[in-house]
Amino acid sequence: MIGTFPEQREAKRQALLDAVESLRGVFLAGADEGEAAGTLPQSTVDAIYDSGLFSFKTPQVLGGAEADAMIQMDVIEAASRIESAAGWCLMIGAGSLSGMAAFLPNEAIDEIFVGGVAPKAAGVAAPTGKATLVEGGYRVSGRWAFASGIRHSQWVGFGAMVADGNSTPQQIRMVVPTSQVQIHDNWNVLGLRGTGSCEFSLSDVFVPQRFTWGGAEAKPLRGGPNFLLGRPGMQTTGHCGFALGVGRRALDAVTELAKQKKRGYRGNEVLVADRGSFQRFLGESDLRLRAAKALCMETIEEAWESVCQGITPPPPLQIRLRASGTYSTTEASDVVSQAFRFGGGTAMYNSHILQKCLRDINAAAQHHMVSDRAYENHGQFILGFPGANPMG
Repeated sequence: MIGTFPEQREAKRQALLDAVESLRGVFLAGADEGEAAGTLPQSTVDAIYDSGLFSFKTPQVLGGAEADAMIQMDVIEAASRIESAAGWCLMIGAGSLSGMAAFLPNEAIDEIFVGGVAPKAAGVAAPTGKATLVEGGYRVSGRWAFASGIRHSQWVGFGAMVADGNSTPQQIRMVVPTSQVQIHDNWNVLGLRGTGSCEFSLSDVFVPQRFTWGGAEAKPLRGGPNFLLGRPGMQTTGHCGFALGVGRRALDAVTELAKQKKRGYRGNEVLVADRGSFQRFLGESDLRLRAAKALCMETIEEAWESVCQGITPPPPLQIRLRASGTYSTTEASDVVSQAFRFGGGTAMYNSHILQKCLRDINAAAQHHMVSDRAYENHGQFILGFPGANPMG
């Protein structure tokens, strides 16, 4: 049974957050298994699916909650504050499904949403494949990295470049059943281990035209303002929410640890919580995370005002959306790193959440969407460079 959510905004927001909280026990129970297996446990995936949360961004016409951009950030923050791998996979799974739901033609929707029921989805934005136009569709080959949650998906979306040899290659989005791709078991990594972000490949596979849509300029066929946010706009909410959630998780953990842990040479031990340096760190870090969230929310709200008028945010706002994700990730990374230091030797053990937060936030910071390139691009827009590009 897939959960459903109210239409009224505040009721919907609270219901979605309640759904996340209801999964706390499942998330935590499966965390160690996910780390060991290199992918979310099936029990965690099934719980997210049954709650309806994988559809929290999907258009209402297809049974989704179609939460607005501000709620999206809150949901991913709440999930990531409980368990980072689950929060990340919720971000990717919900985003991948919502893109398919909004942009694919009706014929494909009928095949993907069998009986009106949403499937489990995964996806990769990077257009690292090559598509050749043939009768009725495309022949596609390529290899895609970082397909979070692919082992538990039924459909996978990805980008490819269409080249005919006579014009500039054009980006296109495609969707295939996961059963058609070869999954490469290479997710042997430092952080975000439980996300199962393996590579996958296709070799000369036929993809019907109905399972494709245009690139960044494509117009949604269903759904409301969310699907006018563009890229990076549609991904900002998740990256902001993830970073803020992991930052808060680390701050929660070190706060509790500081009340119990003593440090110092024998005979001079004091509680970490009694140290002025920790008190300053805690107060400052709380404000840094609040400030980062305020920036993200302010920028997202500005973009939301635009899309509610039917206008995709212009490039200067798009890059501020992306840069706000970079900023929140940078701030969270620093807060987590300092929290780990205050945790002392206790934080080093694999059994302690602080080392996992440290690994996972730094793994998330490697994502291109939140790289420091976003700051460079933002600076180019401020300088008025004619070639400035939000996704440069």
